[in-house]
Amino acid sequence: MTSGADVQANLACSRELLEQARDRGAALAVLPENFALMGRREAQKLAVAERPGEGPIQDFLSGCARELGLWIVAGTIPLRLEGQSQRVAAASVLYDDQGRCVARYDKIHLFDVDVPGREERYRESATTAPGVRPVVAWTPFGPLGMAVCYDVRFPELFRLLAAEGAEILTIPSAFTAATGRAHWELLVRARAVENLAYVVAPAQSGIHENGRETWGCSMIVNPWGEVLDCVRQPGAGLAVAEIDRTLLQDLRERFPVLSHRRFRIEP
Repeated sequence: MTSGADVQANLACSRELLEQARDRGAALAVLPENFALMGRREAQKLAVAERPGEGPIQDFLSGCARELGLWIVAGTIPLRLEGQSQRVAAASVLYDDQGRCVARYDKIHLFDVDVPGREERYRESATTAPGVRPVVAWTPFGPLGMAVCYDVRFPELFRLLAAEGAEILTIPSAFTAATGRAHWELLVRARAVENLAYVVAPAQSGIHENGRETWGCSMIVNPWGEVLDCVRQPGAGLAVAEIDRTLLQDLRERFPVLSHRRFRIEP
């Protein structure tokens, strides 16, 4: 997606893509980070932030999941935090095909960086509070470990998700063009290979109203690091692939790298 400052326009685009996914046989759909809002200013997210379980964005997601019969990982949405008025959670929320919210992961690693070689400076922590808890959710497609964007640079998080049983890793993102060009595919494929897991990584793409350019290249990668489908053109698009749990389990049995670890990551 190339989300902008108009929430309703972004939701309309999301609905169109979700319908296309359903029509192509998908049962699980993952939207990119900030799918509902890429504001002209970071503080704009405070104005549209919702209380957990209520609000138009969450109602939209629940309705889409129920009406389309899809499990949906809703990229990230800004959710209000008790006792905080100037910062929100960047929440990745999972809905089942009945429209029920069954899991929520708050982005742990926040993008506070000066992009090397560019006049780009980001301070996500100014308006977003970090999460503290990794999340693995049960789905009919296998255990699903949830992460967001900048998290992809922290392999210890994914090791923990794998240790807790994750077979699918979702990484909704909005990678900058500069860092995406250098590292996006490399990092996504690495997380798949080292954890012998499927990775579903939808991303923002193109030039947004705030002038930010995101890399895109939404992709689905199998546990052997093979890119099964990828949206390489700028703008809205759809990647679709099959999750084969038999392949995953066979790889983990024949190539038991996860059981060969000698250094443990503890929760």
